[in-house]
Amino acid sequence: MIRDSHSLQRPFLPVFFVSLACALALLNAPPIHAQDSIVHFDKADAKIDFSLDSSLHTVHGTFSLKNSSIHFDPANGKISGFVAVDATSGESGNNSRDSRMHREIIESAKFPEIVFTPTQITGAVAPDGTSKVNISGRFSLHGKDHDVTFPVDVVAGGQKLQIAFHYEIPYVEWGLKSPSNFFLKASDKVDVDIHATGRMETASAAQ
Repeated sequence: MIRDSHSLQRPFLPVFFVSLACALALLNAPPIHAQDSIVHFDKADAKIDFSLDSSLHTVHGTFSLKNSSIHFDPANGKISGFVAVDATSGESGNNSRDSRMHREIIESAKFPEIVFTPTQITGAVAPDGTSKVNISGRFSLHGKDHDVTFPVDVVAGGQKLQIAFHYEIPYVEWGLKSPSNFFLKASDKVDVDIHATGRMETASAAQ
């Protein structure tokens, strides 16, 4: 887990990572074969990292993938299902900062999940090697929905897919509280990096 070398006097908002995270599952969704596919994601292998710049230093932390269920139709690029991030798992290595983050900013006890619902994939995934696609859908955070499109790098080999994704989340614009105070100025955006491994199989084989 990534740690910052110092600790903020007050916690920041890393919620997204998401976001985003949420975004992990979607990214892996693009199918390689021309038939309905289901993508399964390895929760233990998924990494959802966030970083937030401030006037003191950059804070780093992580969230955990909670659950996902993705169905993809290669005939029309449609994708359905969901990817859920465990909002209560967010931590940055500083107990007091994380406590305030969960209590006052992301309110994880009230909103325990950050969910991404994919709707469309733009671009094709090569059977082997690296491809770039865009995933569009709805990002649900802190009780509100936001339409988003994520650029994703996909490395394919057989039925295995590896994805990498970076996105800047405007959390203050999305209605979350800023951790800034008289002594500290935090960015109003949080950077999210997602890396995950997925296993794809046809819908008929999964039944």
